[in-house]
Amino acid sequence: MMLSTAAGNATSLKEVGRSDRRSGSIASRKVWLPKLIYDSLPFFYLASGLAAFFATLYVSDWFWVLPYLVLCSGLCIHFCVVVYCRRRGKKQRSVDSID
Repeated sequence: MMLSTAAGNATSLKEVGRSDRRSGSIASRKVWLPKLIYDSLPFFYLASGLAAFFATLYVSDWFWVLPYLVLCSGLCIHFCVVVYCRRRGKKQRSVDSID
């Protein structure tokens, strides 16, 4: 399939894909993690969230840090739940499609 451009020249989809990969920002690119890191990501979020939460219990002098630690704790635990639920849902759907 060919796409027309403003100049009237036809461009193939292959060339469009190549230019998108080169011109895209680093935030829009896909990142492939090693399996060990990918599988342990929810547990890392959980550990980080719990560490930030327990740090709020022990920090008494820096009052301005406490809201940031609570926010970080909540976000990390939220990310843990979201990632875990999405992966569990995908695994259940793939098992259901096999049966």
